[in-house]
Amino acid sequence: MAYTDKARKQYQEQIEEIKSKGLYKEKRFICSPQDAAITVEYPEGAPKAEVLNFCANNYLGLSSHPEVVKAAHEGLDKRGYGMSSVRFICGTQDIHRELQDRMSKFLGMEDTLLFPSCMDANSGVFEAILEEQDVIIADRLIHASLVDGIRLCSAQYDTFKHMDMKHLKKKLELHSDKRHVLVVTDGVFSMDGDLAPLDEMCDLCDQYGAMILVDDSHASGFIGKTGRGTHEHFNCIDKVDLITTTFGKGLGGASGGCVSGRRELIELCRQKARPYLFSNSMAPPIVNASIKVIDLISKSTELRDKLEWNAAYFRKGVEDAGLCVRPGNTPIVPVMLYNAKLANDMSRDMYAEGIYVIGFFFPVVPAGAARIRVQLSAAHTKEHIDKAVAAFTKVGEKYGILGLDKKGIIDKYGM
Repeated sequence: MAYTDKARKQYQEQIEEIKSKGLYKEKRFICSPQDAAITVEYPEGAPKAEVLNFCANNYLGLSSHPEVVKAAHEGLDKRGYGMSSVRFICGTQDIHRELQDRMSKFLGMEDTLLFPSCMDANSGVFEAILEEQDVIIADRLIHASLVDGIRLCSAQYDTFKHMDMKHLKKKLELHSDKRHVLVVTDGVFSMDGDLAPLDEMCDLCDQYGAMILVDDSHASGFIGKTGRGTHEHFNCIDKVDLITTTFGKGLGGASGGCVSGRRELIELCRQKARPYLFSNSMAPPIVNASIKVIDLISKSTELRDKLEWNAAYFRKGVEDAGLCVRPGNTPIVPVMLYNAKLANDMSRDMYAEGIYVIGFFFPVVPAGAARIRVQLSAAHTKEHIDKAVAAFTKVGEKYGILGLDKKGIIDKYGM
């Protein structure tokens, strides 16, 4: 057989090495709907425990919202379970068109195209609109799905230092002879929670005749005065050419994504984007529930306002406790630990305190930048947050990191 005993032994040794370093990612099973409070089986086979979830992308608390669940049931009843087809054959229903129109209006864009996920949107958009004589200039910390999509494209590829506008300007000058130039960035960078300076980026793109694409997956629904995203936050809605985003985070937490932007670019995606042409459509229950989400967040900013308060309150709590926290003003609050084993050990101890968080380390984040990424939700109450801060304080004290900065933690535990 091809899978020899020797090969099996080598792979087993690799897994054991990961375990011996304390870096093994253990399985955790949620046995309840996704919410601020969840029921979890961990370790596998252990009795179920009630814990507070502080690491979901459920920013607006809509993953199990009763009106969203009801809308999903209605979509199932009225339009069926699945489409059994790609969009351009027989996979497009009237509700797909309705969701596209609603997203265009919500984001302030000319047109929108749905994909099975934002990863599919990012995989398809570049190849559809760019060719060999074009160039992509991307922030060096863009999401992995953007990197994968860019690799599938024949356009030239260059990068600029993270959020460094002087470096971006140099790259725009360097590539001013290209047919089309597309600048690519995240709106909110998912690991650090920092906001791309879209106003400055759009001004530079205007100056050099470049287009700009923003992946706003960690912003849609809650960043900006009315939750439109980072382009609203920086007052440059009319200057952004393309937005990719997901319905799998703040906008309901299920699945599906889209590309929204200039009409001609969206039409080219409709004609040429491979994930659109060769992947099944978003399922009707998800489409119908996503329409309800747009209804809910368009009527009121109550959920985004609560999320903003929750994030600020948690951040102040852990900073006052003496933990090393990356600065920012989004619902993503990285508690920096720098050592991978420390991040893994602390997340395990946090679970014992009733707080579900996960340690992040290489290759998810750069080597030496290990952390616990905390994500706040509008579903969290003040009491939930107080409990999380208390648990971080207790566990931080156990490991002797309270009051230590980056150097202090690295001196104590290494990178």
